[in-house]
Amino acid sequence: MKTLVRWMLLAAALLLVAHLYPGVVVTSFSAALIAALVLGLLNTLLRPLLVLLTLPVTVLSLGLFLFVINALMFWMAASLLDGLAVTGFWAALIGSVIYSLCGMVIDVVIERLFPAD
Repeated sequence: MKTLVRWMLLAAALLLVAHLYPGVVVTSFSAALIAALVLGLLNTLLRPLLVLLTLPVTVLSLGLFLFVINALMFWMAASLLDGLAVTGFWAALIGSVIYSLCGMVIDVVIERLFPAD
């Protein structure tokens, strides 16, 4: 139940990102659900490998390169899906920052709604 609620809220967060920033377009709630799923899969499977491969650059930039990796994941999800569109790298960067902030708030809310046993 916790995972399903989190998935729905992250899809709503994608709609919020599209509403707040004109460089990101989400066509429908079902497209947002699929995009949230794809973003979750990319962040679970591909992001750790990219973080490891770019570790020297990340250390030299004091962690700021992680924003670039997040933007690339967001941009890649948009390129794979028809219902999510991003106008360019800067739109992906700003969209991923807003989406990450929403994700952090959602995680706090989920932990309060569904406390661990």
